[in-house]
Amino acid sequence: MKEVLGMDRQRSFSFKPRRLLVFSLTICSSIIFIVLFSIWVIKLTPSVFQQTHFQFNVSSLLTAQSLTGFNRSSSVLSGVKGSILIHTQFSKHENDSGFSGISVIGGLERENSEPEVVEEDEENEDTSVVSGVQGPILIDTQLSKSENGSGFSGISVIGGLERKNSEPNVVEEKVEENEDSESFTENSQPPMVEKEVSSDKNVTETSSKKVEIIVKEKNQESVLGKTLISSTRDCDVRRGKWVFDESYPLYTNSSCPFIDEGFNCESNGRPDKGYMKWRWQPQGCDIPRFNATKMLELIRGKRLVFVGDSLNRNQWESMLCMLMGAIRDPTKVYETHGRRITKEKGNYSFRFVDYRCTVEYYVTHFLVHEGKGRVGQKRVQTLRIDSIDRSSSRWKGADILVFNTAHWWSHHKTKAGINYYQEGGQVYPRLDVSTAFRKALTTWASWVDKHINPRKTQVFFRSSAPSHFSGGQWNSGGHCKEATSPLTDNSSTFVSEKNLLVEEVIKQMKTPVTVLNITGLSQYRIDAHPSIYGRRRSGKQYSSNSQDCSHWCLPGVPDSWNEILFAYLYQSKHGLTGF
Repeated sequence: MKEVLGMDRQRSFSFKPRRLLVFSLTICSSIIFIVLFSIWVIKLTPSVFQQTHFQFNVSSLLTAQSLTGFNRSSSVLSGVKGSILIHTQFSKHENDSGFSGISVIGGLERENSEPEVVEEDEENEDTSVVSGVQGPILIDTQLSKSENGSGFSGISVIGGLERKNSEPNVVEEKVEENEDSESFTENSQPPMVEKEVSSDKNVTETSSKKVEIIVKEKNQESVLGKTLISSTRDCDVRRGKWVFDESYPLYTNSSCPFIDEGFNCESNGRPDKGYMKWRWQPQGCDIPRFNATKMLELIRGKRLVFVGDSLNRNQWESMLCMLMGAIRDPTKVYETHGRRITKEKGNYSFRFVDYRCTVEYYVTHFLVHEGKGRVGQKRVQTLRIDSIDRSSSRWKGADILVFNTAHWWSHHKTKAGINYYQEGGQVYPRLDVSTAFRKALTTWASWVDKHINPRKTQVFFRSSAPSHFSGGQWNSGGHCKEATSPLTDNSSTFVSEKNLLVEEVIKQMKTPVTVLNITGLSQYRIDAHPSIYGRRRSGKQYSSNSQDCSHWCLPGVPDSWNEILFAYLYQSKHGLTGF
């Protein structure tokens, strides 16, 4: 019995070390397996960062500071000089692993040989100007869902980023959905946000062109905004000087088919070209250079209507020519009634097809109705200073209205006020021009207040344009052909009684009206009238019996009027102040 118990004890004693050894080996193997598996999982699993702050320093090194947090929408802090901020919103990614891959490419060199995602198309949604921040370019990118074979969502932000100046810019981009994303194998790593990426000097030609176009447009917008913002609130465009500028004119008589014979001085044989190259520089502020594309965008889907005498037609033709600088296909600009511009026909409407807008002109010498009244037994031509012009029905519904009248309010053209002005059934035997002019303006102002909706329509009134007749008037031998440069004497300011009356009437109106005061700046330009070049010469001689020292050659002074109009419209659109 004792021997049996002794053998059992011996077996038990010999079995314990063996079992302990097996148990130890099992534990060690498990630990090693867990460690190796953990290392493999860590290497395989990408980090998910929903918010990334990219900062470009002066040396063009891109530093990516990954900010932790798994919120749906990331925010970007601005105010860093010389930086580029990227605000990214991530859409829901449906895959097995739930991981998202992000790759920044296009104009940026990758440090590692990690697999890149197939580039996706990008589309500009909207742009706006940001002030108060030096240097940053903000890119607001919305990333759409993209699935691939590995279960990772591949997202790429495309487009080289280049900072050319310190102007603030905002670019919003939307990256479209990518259905053909590259699949990743088991051994391939998902794309990660690189922490430091050096600037790529050898960007592709396509991406370079895209960047150049975007930066150019943004810089133009920024410069334009900065020019207007830098203007003082008391900027007075009436005071300044004409500066010779070789970059002018903005168009030529060969590039614009809309200049009628009376304003086409170069085609009519005027030999000098200097009158085209002067730019108006106000004192203490700047007028932005006219941008045809921006102007067309301002009037996209709208009606720009000029109403007035032949000097407003002068400005209207100038505007047409300036806008043509942004038109690639001239056949997409046409007169809606098929009319050719002449002095005989007074109403025109030109449609810009690509912008769905019209630029129109309606002739009215006085803004009020020219008709006939009875004086004794005779019916005579009269001016109904209490009745608006009959073409007024066509002015309604315009988005921008530019009025003028002054040129015809002269002693000669109003029959010296004798039996000419009419109110109701009464024809005044005699009435002075100033009184009649005020009454006519009051009639016009009442019509505007009654029929114009200021929430839809911007109203402008252009001041009178000076004439430069020497030695007589237009019908008595007055001339101006000797002048080839602007006047330099700016010691006195030209004051027009008609302009004062216009301002007085406008102050009494309910509808806001902006006065385009071009009288003072135009007073210097004795050199810019057609003079004897308002018509083609007959044979070898130009007729010097009558010279045109009232209208203006095109290109010429009316271009500056339109640059001022453009500045007003632009600052109104963007809520800026300056004039």
